Amino acid sequence: MPEVSKEAVVERLKQVKGPDGRGDIVTGGLVSEIFIADGKVFFSITVPAARAQELEPLRTAAEEAVRALPGVTGAVVALTAEKAAGAGGSQPRPQPQPQPQARPAPARPQGGQAARQPPQGKRGVPGVEAIIAVASGKGGVGKSTTAVNIALGLSALGLKVGILDADIYGPSMPRLLGVSGRPESADGRVLKPMRAHGVIAMSIGFLVEEETPMIWRGPMVISALNQMLREVDWGALDVLVVDMPPGTGDAQLTMAQQVPLAGAVIVSTPQDLALIDARKGLNMFNRVDVPILGIVENMSYFLAPDTGKRYDIFGHGGAQREAARLGVPFLGEVPLTMDVREASDAGTPVVAAAPDSAQAKVYREIAARIRDRLAELKPASRQPSIVFE
Repeated sequence: MPEVSKEAVVERLKQVKGPDGRGDIVTGGLVSEIFIADGKVFFSITVPAARAQELEPLRTAAEEAVRALPGVTGAVVALTAEKAAGAGGSQPRPQPQPQPQARPAPARPQGGQAARQPPQGKRGVPGVEAIIAVASGKGGVGKSTTAVNIALGLSALGLKVGILDADIYGPSMPRLLGVSGRPESADGRVLKPMRAHGVIAMSIGFLVEEETPMIWRGPMVISALNQMLREVDWGALDVLVVDMPPGTGDAQLTMAQQVPLAGAVIVSTPQDLALIDARKGLNMFNRVDVPILGIVENMSYFLAPDTGKRYDIFGHGGAQREAARLGVPFLGEVPLTMDVREASDAGTPVVAAAPDSAQAKVYREIAARIRDRLAELKPASRQPSIVFE
């Protein structure tokens, strides 16, 4: 297979029209530095933050254009509101501007302060000590990969852990965990979860074929979530990790309002647009009185597999700065590396596949901070927080 060059990528991107069809994205200085490794191309496109959703087709067009090049085996393209020097010429990096807030974020318990008891009406899961949500304001930030490796990290710390794939429309747990087959049921009603890498798991992906489209309306999605949560024999668990769907829709709001979540982990990438969406997810949990365990910066930087050189393709440190601004814990930064992606695609998450690797160590450190944060938020009285009905 021929090797692809940066020059070839730039020439192909010159065929992609800029916003509103004016010029092209390269000449307009919208393309960041381009990095290529093992046939995979990484870059970002600068667009106005307010037009991010509208200009998603621009990102798709650029990705498709690059993927069509001989020698390209994959492309990772992101929209960003942050200017950076790149293929279109040297661009000044703007200084971050203070963001006006309509209202201050509600204060969260910090340090050794006790968390409030779950509001009445939230029904827990028998045998499950704590339920935590791993969420993101948008897709494509590596939330599911992060959720799986956090679950395995918690398991490596000696906890009994389960993971619930709450993404009905795009379940990823079967592939990420390398699990196939159907859950069994002893009584025809309660399902036995699947097991992989020392954790138990449930996903709609275990119940339907991978290519079956889930064309369901909101009430059907909520019903499926409740069944997977409450009609599964989870047994005795220290932590149930819920891989939430991206965004802040019906499924996310229902989980936050009806389940006594011990806390939420927000996953974001460093770029401005991802952080805008991460704030939405964080604010949703604040409004329904779910403690924020912290923010994870995924794809924090790229490590070249051949030289080990570091590239801040999507910027760096944005999530950490956002956590400081909002007064919530920063749980850690996860680099973008080929082995994490390859291990996930192969169904052997890096914490299980390469437990001694630097990447696995990062996930275990994040898991340890989550464990400690849960201990901080646990009421000192240790009164039962789960209501059995």
